[in-house]
Amino acid sequence: MMLDDLRTISMLDWLENDLLLTVTSCEPASSDASFRRYFRIKVPEGQFIVMDAPPEKENIEPFIRVAGLLARSHVNVPVILQQNLSDGFLLLEDFGSQCLLDRLNADNATILYQSALDALFKLQSYTIIQECNLPGYNEPLLQRELGIFEDWFLNEWLDIEIPQSLWETVRTILVNSALEQPVICVHRDYHSRNLMVLEDDSPGVIDFQDAVIGPITYDLVSLLRDCYIEWPQQQVELWMADYYDRLLQAKLIACTPICFKRWFDLMGIQRHLKAIGIFSRLHLRDGKSGYLNDIPRTLGYVTAVCANYPELAEFSDFLKKQVLPVYTVLSSTPKQVDKQAVKNEDVTS
Repeated sequence: MMLDDLRTISMLDWLENDLLLTVTSCEPASSDASFRRYFRIKVPEGQFIVMDAPPEKENIEPFIRVAGLLARSHVNVPVILQQNLSDGFLLLEDFGSQCLLDRLNADNATILYQSALDALFKLQSYTIIQECNLPGYNEPLLQRELGIFEDWFLNEWLDIEIPQSLWETVRTILVNSALEQPVICVHRDYHSRNLMVLEDDSPGVIDFQDAVIGPITYDLVSLLRDCYIEWPQQQVELWMADYYDRLLQAKLIACTPICFKRWFDLMGIQRHLKAIGIFSRLHLRDGKSGYLNDIPRTLGYVTAVCANYPELAEFSDFLKKQVLPVYTVLSSTPKQVDKQAVKNEDVTS
């Protein structure tokens, strides 16, 4: 708590004494799964967002660099008004507090998703990957992300071990599918909580600092099979097919619709397994248990897609028979259930 107080004092000192702003209000705007915090400040000239990124925990230089990259690709990202690299503060344009998730409903989904897909197309088609100097979404990174699912969801939370031969097969299928796709700029968290609904040039895109060069379906499946909101499968496939046509016409892909859907599906499994692991880690390590509410939806994507691919049948069976029974009990009373007893009950039933 004291560290937070000192950070806030330091931030206000920078704003008022270095930037000579008269801060009349300072309120928390949001926080995310990292150590970054965001504040909304009001001054006589208007209101702004301040990013607080402790230098010992977070590096804000990627945010600055990717913001410039995406702005040059005509993606609407917040303007960086002032920087304090040594203390880890940025003064940013304020995109308001209405994200896509807050506004979506059955009546406006088509319009709002069209704007989100338009912005994604700009990001993918205008960003020249040979010149952007972003890291590659390579095999070590893909494998490391899948490891989060095994370590934090299966091992740490459920106390389950997946047979290594099975896990090796699953990882190989998912990684190979990711690596055979055309590569473009990948936002890496392109979903409804990171797209802000604006009056002009909507959406505003945030939380892009982890951008990489990687598989062309990654951001698309992040958006259409969002961990935070679910749409009917028929609608998802319609949006996906329309975007496939757009990529094909732009010559960003040269694959068949069947191939593209397989990439999309398997990329979704990769991302959702990672997300489940991260949600579990946030709960167990960081005390951010609100993300547990998003595991059922995300795990549901994984089980549904696995059922459609014969090569993932054994993994599907493992999830249904060994993972889901334990998860169902633990998620209902996560602090009171003996995990070993749950597993033993499942085996003997």
